[in-house]
Amino acid sequence: MATIESAPPAVGSHTQAVIDTFSRYVVPNYRRFPVCLVRGEGSRIWDAEGAEYLDLFPGWGCNLLGHCPAPVVRAVQEQVARLIHVPNSWYIEPQGEWARLLSERSFGGQAFFCNSGTEANEAAIKLVRLRTNGERYKIITFQGGFHGRTMGSISATAQPKYHEGLGPMVAGFQYAPHGDLAAVERLVDDKTGGILVEPILGEGGVVPSPPGFLQGLRRIADEHDLLLVFDEVQCGCGRTGRWFAHQQFDVVPDVMTLAKSLCAGIAGGALLTTVENARHLRPGMHASTFGGNPIAAAAGIAAIRMIEDEGLLEHVARAAELFRTRLESLRERCDGVRAVRVMGMMIGVELAFDGAPVVQAALERRLLINCTQGNVIRLLPAMNIAPAEVEEGCDRLAAAILDVAGRQ
Repeated sequence: MATIESAPPAVGSHTQAVIDTFSRYVVPNYRRFPVCLVRGEGSRIWDAEGAEYLDLFPGWGCNLLGHCPAPVVRAVQEQVARLIHVPNSWYIEPQGEWARLLSERSFGGQAFFCNSGTEANEAAIKLVRLRTNGERYKIITFQGGFHGRTMGSISATAQPKYHEGLGPMVAGFQYAPHGDLAAVERLVDDKTGGILVEPILGEGGVVPSPPGFLQGLRRIADEHDLLLVFDEVQCGCGRTGRWFAHQQFDVVPDVMTLAKSLCAGIAGGALLTTVENARHLRPGMHASTFGGNPIAAAAGIAAIRMIEDEGLLEHVARAAELFRTRLESLRERCDGVRAVRVMGMMIGVELAFDGAPVVQAALERRLLINCTQGNVIRLLPAMNIAPAEVEEGCDRLAAAILDVAGRQ
């Protein structure tokens, strides 16, 4: 492994001025690193002082094609010059084409467009209730799942830490242990209308569904006439090496929610469902002012075409295997690494100690990563990351983990 120099990022005068402006004018609801990012290209990003970083968590998972992918940039530039926004009371050609491309690559059906994952999940919650005119309003969700920050989606999120100070939660959500089909069976009653699950827990620590679990949920949903909703906000759009993660498990949902990488960094979200179910989202019952706007649609179309034109689904499998080989090698020689989980460009490294110091140690090595669930290092690399960048990233991450492990 190459020796990598490390030092805390320098806070220059430009960055300090930006920090001072934020301190005065921006609500402090985010924990921010003292770094001002100004430019990105692929898996590289630069700060205001000119320092270069390797980004293995680009855009919190939104930049699946890296920073500023050229085909998406061109599509957005061309669209901005023609039409920026019109409301959904008019037909917008790019929106229809975008819906067609998504439909043909998933399970058919129709799309509702919005701006984010939490909005997509709100639409799914409404759809479950509207299907029975509110008579079957309960939705079963799972411990470790994460579905967004609005009151409906946070209520669906079975992680108490996200509920603190926000109670009471929206009624109707029942939580089951992830992977426990018997618990799901016990929760179903005559008021249950749906099941909402991430095929791969993202915020929950990059945990794939256990073998047979999604198939079991499909069976339960069919037996009790429930809508099976897959939240693919983090795991969809090609991240696992298939267009959608449920295709890895050979299970088809009734409803799927998407966002994050859907538009390669531009804000956009979507709900996909069957024609039969789509009719319940009738006019006046749900809407999104900016949903499916021309810019998001242009970016979404360009992202799909770039993935196919450049063979990136196939590339994901090769990059994932390289990550797996390198990280398993690290696990074998470092007792502090408990487990390595790789599903395409969705990677979790479970540690035997707190992961926050590893994030800081990585930053000192100009590597951007994330920690979730306290001790899981989460990587969501760009699906077009080069093999040399995988090697470089693993070198820097290994150095950071070994550094912190040595202090335990």
